[in-house]
Amino acid sequence: MTRLVRAHALPLALGCVLSVAAGSAATSAERPDQGREIAAMPGILDHRDRVEPVNRMLVDRLDNLLPRLMRETGFDMWLVINREYAEDPVYLTLVPEPVFAARRTTILMFFDRGPGEGVERLTVSRYPIANVYEAAWEGGDLDEQWERLAELIAERDPKRIGVDTSRDWAFGDGLSSGLRARLEAALPKKLRERLAPAEELCIRWLETRSKLELELYPQIVGIARRVIAEAFSDRVISPGVTKPADVAWYIRERFEQLQLRPWFQPYVNVQRDGATHDLDDPFFGKNDVVIRRGDVLHTDVGLCYLRLCTDTQEMGYVLRADEERAPEGLELALREGNRWQDTLTAAFVTGRTGNEILSTARTVAELEGIRASIYTHPLGFYGHAAGPTIGMWDNQGPTPVRGDWPLHPNTGYAIEGNIKVRVPEWDNQWVQIKLEQSAVFDGRRVLYLAGRQTNWHLVR
Repeated sequence: MTRLVRAHALPLALGCVLSVAAGSAATSAERPDQGREIAAMPGILDHRDRVEPVNRMLVDRLDNLLPRLMRETGFDMWLVINREYAEDPVYLTLVPEPVFAARRTTILMFFDRGPGEGVERLTVSRYPIANVYEAAWEGGDLDEQWERLAELIAERDPKRIGVDTSRDWAFGDGLSSGLRARLEAALPKKLRERLAPAEELCIRWLETRSKLELELYPQIVGIARRVIAEAFSDRVISPGVTKPADVAWYIRERFEQLQLRPWFQPYVNVQRDGATHDLDDPFFGKNDVVIRRGDVLHTDVGLCYLRLCTDTQEMGYVLRADEERAPEGLELALREGNRWQDTLTAAFVTGRTGNEILSTARTVAELEGIRASIYTHPLGFYGHAAGPTIGMWDNQGPTPVRGDWPLHPNTGYAIEGNIKVRVPEWDNQWVQIKLEQSAVFDGRRVLYLAGRQTNWHLVR
């Protein structure tokens, strides 16, 4: 395992956090000699130093994004009410570092005072949330807390009050039934009648990326891609010795060294000339496979840093002793995978639903003779995030509700799926090229946040 070299001299300014451009991240994954050296890892902030940029991005979102979203979705008040051990999915995206959980019953109130006035932010909770929310209650028993909340609502007399309840979206269903009952009991009838599900506001808040976040995101994705380049190299893999699980755990432990949080366990699987299915597949394969020369490797990796998550799948090839590059059939297969990505991203149009994008992309792929499967999902504060679902690995038809959500500008996606190609060098055996790259839709086009894989990772 490589020795970790940490960068401690990174200033707190967000511009300095953005020290790695997307182009350099792409280059490290596309060099033909990438297996021989590991690209320098960009400076990663210690946990203490992450507080300032995270909180600056949060306040920017609350000041500039939330008022617009509340007006677009028709709410002049939004209540986020939760308890410790039962946090609302939006709660931790609304509070500053280093908050880890709701404490007792924590209530956030947002009230739109109108254009030019902005959104008032209050916390009606036993513990204050410094510098971001004004404390509107000094403490007392639970009944007094709910009485104070009812007073505050009545004083502001909102027309439509958003509460986080939803039949179909987990992201919009953070208000528990017990807390909903307490809220309704505390309010007079005329205010109870103004309560409305805030699922649209929850999803729009979670899916929309700010300008500051989009400046930062390429570095985060670049870190994930660099770790994959390390893992799919002869620094980690010794043909005839290393198992896929060894590589997967290298990735996991590398993230831990970098003080980064994986949001799922990385995995690695193998395709091999003469094998009819993936070897060491985490769902269907065996666990005693050893990587050999001539194997095709695949990994799936996701990390979260500064509250933004990535999701990446890339492909590697273990060179035979007499090879300097992957067989031509595999080279063509990867190019076919990139062509499939282009047919998918070309279907992204503002206002189209996920199901409409899926249908368009599948039609074009079929016309072009590409044997593809599409299962693309949003990215952001979560790895499987809020927004339109574009196909699922086990359902290539319309997805009710989540697939009906429309595409909005400044939203992130894992461009995910696979193609199947017959490889002549493997006696025309089918090989899957399984690709996933983190990207953003800016309203006009899809941009890969740190490039995409266009050449094989080679293990020499």
